[in-house]
Amino acid sequence: MLAGTIMEVVSSWIPAIGFTILPNVGGFLTAPIVKREMKWYRSLKLPPWRPPNWLFGPVWGALYTSMGYGSYLVWRDLGGFNEKSFAPLGLYVGQLALNWSWTPVFFGQRRIGLGLVVILLITGAATATTVAWNRVNKAAACLMYPYIAWLMFASLLNYRIWRDNPDKKN
Repeated sequence: MLAGTIMEVVSSWIPAIGFTILPNVGGFLTAPIVKREMKWYRSLKLPPWRPPNWLFGPVWGALYTSMGYGSYLVWRDLGGFNEKSFAPLGLYVGQLALNWSWTPVFFGQRRIGLGLVVILLITGAATATTVAWNRVNKAAACLMYPYIAWLMFASLLNYRIWRDNPDKKN
């Protein structure tokens, strides 16, 4: 009886853990690209107000974890993967795929201008995701607010890098 109860509790946490960890996978997979291209990045003219390089990892880790848990709340409240969850979770998956593509574009391909286009698309898709989530679970939508704020800041940073490095515009 006790073993069954424990297994029931553990199995109820598996989706929460999986959804929360999932966004971080892209961060871990693209981190080697950033590390490999840091010499190139440091060669760029960067605005004085940009955060220190060491801050990006912890910020993205927190944002990925937050949005991942929000996606779990939406999935849970809509009863899993079904017709009702298609739009809110589909928007989420779309913005997450765009998010994961930014690092290979900006760092891997050194395409600063295309990186700006991608990050603006991410911001739009994340905003649409937040609106869709707000109709399902307001707490999940609130978990997206810091992410959207960071995306707006990162968009401005990407723009300034693109603008201030005309010889490296792509």
